[in-house]
Amino acid sequence: MKKKISLCFMFLLIIHFLAGCWSRTELNELAIVTAMGIDKSEEGYNVSVQILNPSELAGNARSGRTEVVRFTQSGKTITEAVRRLTTDIPRRIYVAHLSEVIFGEEIAKDGIGKALDVLSRQHEMRSDFYLTVARGSSAADILDVQTAYSKVPADKIFSTLENSEKRWAATKTVTMDELISNIVSKGKEPVLMGVYVYGDRETGSDVTNGQNISPKTGISVDSTAVFKKDKLLGWLNEADSIGFNYVTDNVDNTAVTVPCEGGKSTIVTFSTSTKVKGKIVKGTPKIEIDVTQEGNIGEVECTIDLTKQKTIKELEEKYKNNTKEHIEGAIKTVQKEYQSDIFGFGEVIHRADPKGWKRLEQNWDQEFAKLDVTVNVEAKIRRLGTITKTFQKEIEE
Repeated sequence: MKKKISLCFMFLLIIHFLAGCWSRTELNELAIVTAMGIDKSEEGYNVSVQILNPSELAGNARSGRTEVVRFTQSGKTITEAVRRLTTDIPRRIYVAHLSEVIFGEEIAKDGIGKALDVLSRQHEMRSDFYLTVARGSSAADILDVQTAYSKVPADKIFSTLENSEKRWAATKTVTMDELISNIVSKGKEPVLMGVYVYGDRETGSDVTNGQNISPKTGISVDSTAVFKKDKLLGWLNEADSIGFNYVTDNVDNTAVTVPCEGGKSTIVTFSTSTKVKGKIVKGTPKIEIDVTQEGNIGEVECTIDLTKQKTIKELEEKYKNNTKEHIEGAIKTVQKEYQSDIFGFGEVIHRADPKGWKRLEQNWDQEFAKLDVTVNVEAKIRRLGTITKTFQKEIEE
């Protein structure tokens, strides 16, 4: 009995301490940061934060003020700049709900390693936010834009990245853990997605920009940023970004347009798989890439007869060649212009032949630039849609 009483007493004590509020922070005491921008300045760094305006997001009563506010301060270090933000922000800066970190293009070229060191040390900060590079602008410019589809611009960028990655082969999301892992890895270099401001930047920060059916200014996901360690080297165009994502097995669903008799046809890819194998032959590293993909006919703008097996085979051949050209084009571009192994071929060689990799590792940039890569693609068309005879064929007949 005494044992039971003691256990009950201990249980009550635990509940008491768990329910205690000695370290509580009220919501109205916090400045909730949804996005952070890091730029280069003469002093060191400019740090911008996009903070929620709760009164404009909750309830039906609106004052006409913006749903978010952007604050910027500079400092010799990022931590100093963040602390200086308190001279302008009347609440404690709270980063647990951060969804987006944007690096200005200028600081990305100088190196983002120091910034990542700061971010990775913050105990309040989760590691599942996305990191991007502001292409052709500062990070502050991106955080200034009012967006129409979402009241919170940071949510718009985050959701666009997630949605596009699932449906368009040129897009990739990158979290902090993945970025740091690739920076320190021997045999694989990092990439980040680029975001840019289109339209009139001057009107982008006006609250009316998000109230227009056709906003004059917006934010779009565009291009893949190629890094060597923590420094930005340059950008891949859309075609090469697609090829990169095929190589790294990062394509879930996309649309592929191929030429056909009298027009074009679009095949909607719903399944892809990429296997990368490496070996060293007589001291020379070699890579073989095997891609399998399946798709359905999504659109036909040409006079072809989809009931004929020969027609389907011809489309499959073009479908296959389209993917192969994207992959080979991306590899050629990166080998020639950047010599940065963003595909992780070095890691593949390392796993296949650890002893041989030790000999190649010190000069891998040079080895990568001349690496022999073989690309094999198998493509199948599974469904033709609800019709087999195109309207175009009906019209021309």
